[in-house]
Amino acid sequence: MIVMKFGGTSVGDARAMQRVIDIVKKEQHRSPVVVLSAVSGATNALLKAAHFAQNGKLDDAIQTLNDLLERHVTIAENLIDDRSTVQQLIVTFKHRIEELRNLCSGIAILGELTNRSLDVIASTGEQLSSQIVSEAFRAQGIPVELVSSQTFMITDDQFACAAPQFDQINEFVPKIVNPILHSGKIVVTQGFVGATTSGKVTTLGRGGSDYSAAIIGAALDAEEIQIWTDVDGILTTDPRIVPNAQKLSVVSFREAAELAYFGAKVLHPSTISPAVQKNIPVIVLNSMRPESTGTHIISNPPKADVPVKSIAFKRGITIVKVQSMRMLMAYGFLEHIFSVFSKFETAVDLVSTSEVAVSLTIDNTTRLPEIIEALSQFAEVSILENKAIICTVGDQMESTAGVANKIFKALANINVLMITQGASDINMSLVVEDADVTEAVKRLHKELFDKVKDSEILEPVGGTAK
Repeated sequence: MIVMKFGGTSVGDARAMQRVIDIVKKEQHRSPVVVLSAVSGATNALLKAAHFAQNGKLDDAIQTLNDLLERHVTIAENLIDDRSTVQQLIVTFKHRIEELRNLCSGIAILGELTNRSLDVIASTGEQLSSQIVSEAFRAQGIPVELVSSQTFMITDDQFACAAPQFDQINEFVPKIVNPILHSGKIVVTQGFVGATTSGKVTTLGRGGSDYSAAIIGAALDAEEIQIWTDVDGILTTDPRIVPNAQKLSVVSFREAAELAYFGAKVLHPSTISPAVQKNIPVIVLNSMRPESTGTHIISNPPKADVPVKSIAFKRGITIVKVQSMRMLMAYGFLEHIFSVFSKFETAVDLVSTSEVAVSLTIDNTTRLPEIIEALSQFAEVSILENKAIICTVGDQMESTAGVANKIFKALANINVLMITQGASDINMSLVVEDADVTEAVKRLHKELFDKVKDSEILEPVGGTAK
C-alpha cells in the first residue's frame, strides 16, 4: 500500500487532474491512497472571500466565491465527459458555495471572523477538488471511493492550526481505509482537513496536506509516501536564483527536515516526523514530469560523495538582541529569556550567545512589541529587521575538512551578522541582510557545487529513470 499526495498545482486544471489519474492508474496494483490538495489558488481565494466579508465587503466576497465556483465547474466540464455526472457535481458545488455565501453574510453582519468559521471556509477547496477527481476516476472505469478526511483525521479544537490526535487517527484510519483497499478500490481523500471529536471542521494549517499524507501513511504502515508537486524533487538550491541547480537523488530524513524548516518549499516542515517514526520512505516527484526519478528521503542513505547537499534560505527574519551585565556568571538567564518567547508563542530559529548577550532570530513578529516589553524588564533589547537565514545542509559537513573555509571564502564581501554551527552536525546557518540573499546563494552554490563532477547523488533537473 502506498500514499500518493498531489499538491495544488498538480490538480490545477482539467489537464493536470488527468495527469494525476494517469499517474495513479500506473500504481493501481499497489493499493494507493490518494490525498489531494485544493486546486491551486483556491484556498487563497476562499480566505480572501472570508476577509472581504469581515471587512463588510460582502459583494466582493460573493463575487470571489462565484468565480471559484465557475472555475471548478469549468474543470469538471473539461475533465468528465458524462453530462449527468457533471450536472450532479455542479449541483453539489452550488449547494456548497451557497452555504459559504450565507456564512459570509453572517460574518459581514457581525464584522467578526473566528478561526472556526475560517476553517469551514478554507476546507472547501480540498472538498471540491477531491469530488472532481473521484468522479473522474469513476467515469474512466477505475474503482474508487471518496472518503472524507473528517471521519479519521481527528484533531484538537485549535482551529486554523489544529493538532492531530494520533491515538484516535491510528485507530480510525486502518479501520476505515483498509476494507476499501482490500475490496480493490482506490481511496481518494483530502489533505489539510480534519475534524474534532465532536465533528467540527478543522484544518492543519497551511501546507498541511503533506502532513496529512504522512500521518495517513504512518497509520497504515505504508510501503512509501509519494509527494507529487511541480518540481523534480529536492534541488541543490532554488532554481529561480541558480538556474543550473541540480536534483538530489537521495537525502536523509534529518537533511530533509532541516531544509524544509529553513525555507525549502518542496515539503511542509512537519511532513517528515510521522514518516521518520515509522521509517517509511518519502519520495518527492514531479506530476508535470512523472518520468523524473524524484528525490528519495530515507532514514540511512549511502554515504554522500559531497559534503554539502543543498542550500536553503529563509527571508523576513528579525534579530532580537538581548544584553545585560547581569547575565555574566548568572544561571537561569537563558531560561528567563526563552520563557518570554514561550509566553508569547513565538518560535526561535537560531541562537547565538556571548558572555553578556544573546542574539535570537524569529520569523513571526506578530507579538514582537510584547516580547520587547517583557525582555526590557531585565535587559537591554535591540531589534534588527529585514534579515535572512542561509542554511547549508549535508550529512558529511562535520567530517569533511575545509567546508567552513569554502563557505566563508564565497561570502568574503558579504556581511554575516550571525553564525550557528554545532547544534546540528549537518547544518551551518548564517544570517545576512535580506538584500544580500540572492548574491550570497549564487556564490555559495558556485563554490560548493559547480566544481563537483560525476557525483552519485547529483542529477540534472529533468533526468529520467534509467
